[in-house]
Amino acid sequence: MMKKIIKTTLLVALVALIVMQFIQPDKNQGGYESVAAFENETKPSEALAALLKSNCYDCHSNQTEYPWYSKIAPVSYWLDDHVKDGKKHFNVSEWENYSVKKKDHKLEELIEEVEEGEMPLDSYTWIHGDITEEQRELLIQWAVLVRMSYKADLEVSSK
Repeated sequence: MMKKIIKTTLLVALVALIVMQFIQPDKNQGGYESVAAFENETKPSEALAALLKSNCYDCHSNQTEYPWYSKIAPVSYWLDDHVKDGKKHFNVSEWENYSVKKKDHKLEELIEEVEEGEMPLDSYTWIHGDITEEQRELLIQWAVLVRMSYKADLEVSSK
């Protein structure tokens, strides 16, 4: 009786896994032009723009470059959830829709996450590699400078 239950369970799981291969989540591929407003406003250096593209935009913009394994369920579902969650917290493709206060706050969160080693996520760095300490410092310094301009805008608008 127990063997039959185990066999049935394994068969159902196998069928579900096969069906999942044919029902894939939508891809997050709005194009890199969706980050243009963010880059035009925040003016990252060429090196920083390359760092953002290679390490941040996959989860924090409307453009993801998917690895080969993203076509295999259940990994495809996990990646989709990961990207949606990243965009929920910080989406540079929506930058022009954020208020100055929200932009300042998002950069404050970025600084905190990078300083605390929370970003990039471990699940990302295991596969893609981590950013260097120099890159972390570059990212933080840039975010601090951009925040200064937003703080100035907030002070002017509050008067």
